[in-house]
Amino acid sequence: MISPRPINVLSRVLLIAALLVITYLALTPKIYPYVETISDKVRHGLAFFVLAWLFDISFPKSSFSTAKIGLLLGYGLFLELWQLYLPYREFSILDLLADSLGLFVFWILRPFIMKCPLFKWQWNGIR
Repeated sequence: MISPRPINVLSRVLLIAALLVITYLALTPKIYPYVETISDKVRHGLAFFVLAWLFDISFPKSSFSTAKIGLLLGYGLFLELWQLYLPYREFSILDLLADSLGLFVFWILRPFIMKCPLFKWQWNGIR
């Protein structure tokens, strides 16, 4: 078995860290004023754009397809359903739509990101 490249290992660590931070922020009763200055829907879209990017470069041999998108949307749905049971949070279809929009924007921009000299090394011609 070929071991993953260092960029893939780093991106997997960052992906796990991002999932932990996003999960914490989605479920905590604590309010962070500097986070709250950004629109909730923008936060959702940006978070899922970043998750899509990290997920994609973490596993570069598989394309950004329904499997990756489904897993990320499942994670978003999981958080929203968990919030149903928290007295200080609420379930929101609009949050799921914002999550989906973040994934869609990544999917649209992905070919351009992959060709950009600043970022193309992350995929290194695998796809």
